[in-house]
Amino acid sequence: MMVCTLLLTPKPDLFTPLSNNVNELLNLLSNSAGNPFFLVTTFVLCLIPVIKRLPRKKLASLYVQFALLLVLSFALKTGLKSATEVPRPYSYALAEVGLVDNAASFYKLEPALKDELIERIASKVSSARIEQWHGETNYAFPSGHTIFVAICILFWGGFLLRNNHYITAGILLTWGVGVGFSRIWLGMHWPTDLMASTVLASLLIFCVPNINFENNHQVSNTVN
Repeated sequence: MMVCTLLLTPKPDLFTPLSNNVNELLNLLSNSAGNPFFLVTTFVLCLIPVIKRLPRKKLASLYVQFALLLVLSFALKTGLKSATEVPRPYSYALAEVGLVDNAASFYKLEPALKDELIERIASKVSSARIEQWHGETNYAFPSGHTIFVAICILFWGGFLLRNNHYITAGILLTWGVGVGFSRIWLGMHWPTDLMASTVLASLLIFCVPNINFENNHQVSNTVN
């Protein structure tokens, strides 16, 4: 569903104004999967098994596996950004108005100068976009927000479905699609960034073994 939504999302004109409500919604969605607010999202998701009153060893198993997935995804995302050096969509907008020679040259500038150039275009771009642009001046591929979101959906969504919480799982999926949409619409990512991130998250879920503290610390290759 997420991949289909991203494929159907039209390329936004980053100079098109956004209403106050849309600004707030896109910012909220994007920030919910970014630093530092992803910690709040993580905390809320980790409450799910607590509310279900799972045994302590089962809780520990879930939390350790989820933490391992997050650490690996962060390392993978960081490494790939440095290796691929794909400019973000907004850097092309900066080049379009002549603030930089081309999108790639933006990333050779010092952080303070990057912020200064983004501020020069603030009068022409909606506030939510400017806020996100200031917050992330690194490369686009892959999307760290989307890797986080995809892991949350696959890991906790799977947990919810196994326990017949279909409505909550649907809400989680809707949130994930909304975050992906916001990243494109705010000019932070290309659809390919998000789709690749979803694939990478799926591979991590498949490769990381199930950690089970309930059965003599045995580890299996099937995600719980």
